[in-house]
Amino acid sequence: MNAISMSPSNAAADVIDLKASPGEALQSPPRRRVSRKKLVLGSVLLAVIAGGAWGGHWWWTMGRYLESTDNAYVQADISPIAPQIDGFIAKVEVGDNQVVKAGDVLVRIDDPDFVARRDRADAAVATARANIATLDSQIGYQQSRIAQADAQLEAANAEQRRAQQQFDRYAKLVDDKVISHQEYDDAQATLTKGKADVIRSAAAITAEKAQLTVIQAERNESEQKLHEATAQARLAAQDLEKTVIRAPIDGVIGNRNVRVGNYVHAGNQLLSIVPNEVYVVANFKETQLTHMKVGQRVEIDVDAYPGVAISGEVQSFAPASGALFSLLPPENATGNFTKIVQRLPVRIKVPAQTLLQGLLRPGLSVESTVNTAS
Repeated sequence: MNAISMSPSNAAADVIDLKASPGEALQSPPRRRVSRKKLVLGSVLLAVIAGGAWGGHWWWTMGRYLESTDNAYVQADISPIAPQIDGFIAKVEVGDNQVVKAGDVLVRIDDPDFVARRDRADAAVATARANIATLDSQIGYQQSRIAQADAQLEAANAEQRRAQQQFDRYAKLVDDKVISHQEYDDAQATLTKGKADVIRSAAAITAEKAQLTVIQAERNESEQKLHEATAQARLAAQDLEKTVIRAPIDGVIGNRNVRVGNYVHAGNQLLSIVPNEVYVVANFKETQLTHMKVGQRVEIDVDAYPGVAISGEVQSFAPASGALFSLLPPENATGNFTKIVQRLPVRIKVPAQTLLQGLLRPGLSVESTVNTAS
């Protein structure tokens, strides 16, 4: 026989080659080698488990508090520049994309007509003041005439009293036939004349006072005309000042449509000034607003500058969704209804000092991530 069977208890054991040496026959079976494939799979599995654990920890401690949207854009309070008067453009002092400061001259409107209007208004003011001065002189003269009339009335009263006394004496004397009737008649005529002089003097005072009232009324009217002329002069001066259009804020010139020689009307936009201060308006879904509050930190990633993140802060929430401010707001009470998740504009404050200072331009797309745990 070429092979020997093992004991019954080891019947399933391997058959030992009889030709092998006794040492080799007594050695134990060789160990199985662990394949490289299993090592790689095991390493990958461990990495997946570790990554999942780290991701779960990050989500639990940070990720679940983050609300992000790419429906966000850089905005600024752009100031449109328009004239307040009509006229021809005489000079344009700024160019496209030029940096300006508040108070810098932007545009000049041709001003000869406005200078003439101002001079005419100033002349009207001077004329009104001269009229008032003349009436003041007339008032003074009229008051002196009234004083003269008062003196004449006092003299007439005194003459009347003297004539009355003389008439009373002559009346007694004529009864006693001490004087003639001619003398009595003369005394009576003198008394009558004295009474008439008193009436005439009183009437003269009344007339002079009435004339003073008329002059004072004319002066009041002249004062009103002076106020009107002064207002017209002020308006003319303001119109002249408006021929020089100045920058209301610091910023950069944009959308410049004005050229020398253009005839412009009040309210027509000539150019725009984009301010240096910008902010972000992010349109978050209504389901993302549950834990969002003013003052929470925001991470802003600008598409134009990848890899550079800047920090911001939730500043305010819009009073209504963007759909309600659209040209045709939705009317859900009519027709078929399909529920659509609404978005609410959220204003995000951007600090003045950032890595992208001076580079952010209104209209740029950004991605905003709010940390609702902050």
